[in-house]
Amino acid sequence: MPLTYNLQDYDFDFPSELIAQKTAGKGKTRILYCPKNGGELRILESNEITDLFKAGDCIVVNNTQVIPAMLLGKTKHGGKAEILLLKQLEPAADNSARWAAWVKPGKAFENGKEIFISKIKCKSEGFVEQDDSKTRIINFSIPNAEFNSFLAENGHVPLPPYINRSDNASDKDDYQTVFAKYAGAVAAPTASLHFSEDMVAELKNKGVHFAEITLHVGPGTFENIKESEDFRKHKMHSEEYQITEEAANTINEAKKNGGRIICVGTTTVRALETVVGGKSVVSRGRHVGLPLLTTDIFIYPGFEFKMTDALLTNFHWPKSSLILLVSAFYGRENTLNAYRYAVQNQMKLFSYGDGMLII
Repeated sequence: MPLTYNLQDYDFDFPSELIAQKTAGKGKTRILYCPKNGGELRILESNEITDLFKAGDCIVVNNTQVIPAMLLGKTKHGGKAEILLLKQLEPAADNSARWAAWVKPGKAFENGKEIFISKIKCKSEGFVEQDDSKTRIINFSIPNAEFNSFLAENGHVPLPPYINRSDNASDKDDYQTVFAKYAGAVAAPTASLHFSEDMVAELKNKGVHFAEITLHVGPGTFENIKESEDFRKHKMHSEEYQITEEAANTINEAKKNGGRIICVGTTTVRALETVVGGKSVVSRGRHVGLPLLTTDIFIYPGFEFKMTDALLTNFHWPKSSLILLVSAFYGRENTLNAYRYAVQNQMKLFSYGDGMLII
């Protein structure tokens, strides 16, 4: 069947009640087993997927940690204002904290206007250069060294827009994976939420290797694709990543020895397929300071995968860049058929929902 680049061909219907509004718990979700050779679809409990991996396989996970990036403030006249932090910038001349951020409403952040979060004052310094006129530079009237404490006290978990509730205390743990180590993401690499500590221990005892990479998930993961008739024109958001020498060696050795590379989440796919050279993954930095590189790779049907042998991923929003990536790996018809099967069987969808394993 010829490839199609019309976004409407990657749509699917689902009832809104299937959107997971809270977690079932790590290792307590359901996984749709999708044999890549065209075998029968089957729903498993998440802790049952350990039986599908064998000694010598390498599971690649993203160890980014979600920061409480949503700040809620008020204008001088009491109006509501929101700041979604994206990336920490160099401090201002007086050493006050500066961040690139998305803001709402835009009028409240016109240059010179002040916003108050608790007792801390902040204001816009204008738009980030070479941006799409959406990302602003926000200056906080607090020393840069004190900002993390301020954020821990005042920040909120930036839940996806389709979760129709505010964050609560449990989200600070529920929205972090068992692999989370390095702070910087504003969205969780949610495929890893299907793993519990016990599952990881069981797999390691079985001889399955784990390789940890870091890709700080940005809010662009939730952005719509505007180029409906030919999505190839879409410009992907960029995200920062690192692949250490240790992780690269683990992945390359597994591949060399006949093990399968199982990517947990689309973020690990994007990182590995960005840095693969020939038959090896190239090391990209160590965990010192800020991540070294960014990727804006756009993976859609027709893409040639060089490293990914299997994929564990969540169900993704219709007509999104993420469903295009899954379709590139599994095929459009197979992917949409799997989504229809999931809906028919009342599987929970999206970030806090169930997942699918294509292997």
